[in-house]
Amino acid sequence: MTLLVLPCLLLLWCWLKYGLLPLRWQNSYLAGPDAPLQRACRAAARGRWEPAARLFEDAGQDWERRSLYAQRLGDVAARGSDRWLKAWEEARPEDPDAALVVARARVSYAWELRGGARAHSTSQSQFEGFHRELLASQDDIGRALALCPGDPTPLVAELWRARGLGYSHQEMDALWWQITALAPHHFEAHTSALQYWTAKWRGSHQLAREFAERSAAGAPPGSLLAVLPVIAWYESHMDELGRVEFCGSEVRALVDAALADAALADPDHPRLAEVQHLLGYFLCRRGRYRAARKQFRHVDGFTEALPWRYSPVPPLHYRAVRTKTGRRALTERRMG
Repeated sequence: MTLLVLPCLLLLWCWLKYGLLPLRWQNSYLAGPDAPLQRACRAAARGRWEPAARLFEDAGQDWERRSLYAQRLGDVAARGSDRWLKAWEEARPEDPDAALVVARARVSYAWELRGGARAHSTSQSQFEGFHRELLASQDDIGRALALCPGDPTPLVAELWRARGLGYSHQEMDALWWQITALAPHHFEAHTSALQYWTAKWRGSHQLAREFAERSAAGAPPGSLLAVLPVIAWYESHMDELGRVEFCGSEVRALVDAALADAALADPDHPRLAEVQHLLGYFLCRRGRYRAARKQFRHVDGFTEALPWRYSPVPPLHYRAVRTKTGRRALTERRMG
């Protein structure tokens, strides 16, 4: 009995003191809670495709949600067994949703082969597998496009292909025109395109900043795209995060704009959790611990988001930041 009570008491103590969950409860495959998606991912890992099919049926023409579902289920297939996905295709040969997940799975598998290291730390064999799978993904993306007319989701998958294969700026502009004609303020499309324009990929700090500012300025309130300049700033300062000033007026303005936009977003927006992770991090670095804890409490238990995904062990990075946040927030409350 004692063996059961002590862990429960420890969990309760952590929750009451810091309002945050212990490390072992962190999910490194999702950014935030989504019960239907979590059930579908667990079922897929066990070889069952039917929950995934129902997930897409329920999403209908919610392009943001379809994009998230395709991405996460594609990751499940890329990181483990894809028998469930093959069974889905066999049961429904012309199912556009299955074709969409197949395309995302191929792209995800290519990036798994490459790994997350920078180019100088990536082997020739990794690059060969990466490029081979990205080239092969063209047919899968084309099939998904043919089966999903009017759906921008296959084109969002192609953005990852564009970055990896090095589409020219003209080719990227043409792809971007196709996507925005269908979904002008699509969140994953914009964050993926922003990565293409960063200096570490196919652009520069200036091009990334200009893309982010232009996209945010033209987006409706609550679209979450006000976070793009925050991401662009983070990307341009990644090599100096330990020394860079987070408390300056530029960062304050960027974070405040993103906070205001997030407050206007639909609470059920499938990408809101990703924004809350990044805002929590920036607020912590700016010393606004109570505000940071408020963001983290929405997403605690999940770590598939910036900035954690750039860490070798995302849950450890998240634990360090959220623990500091919890302690400082508690001190602020006592002093305030």
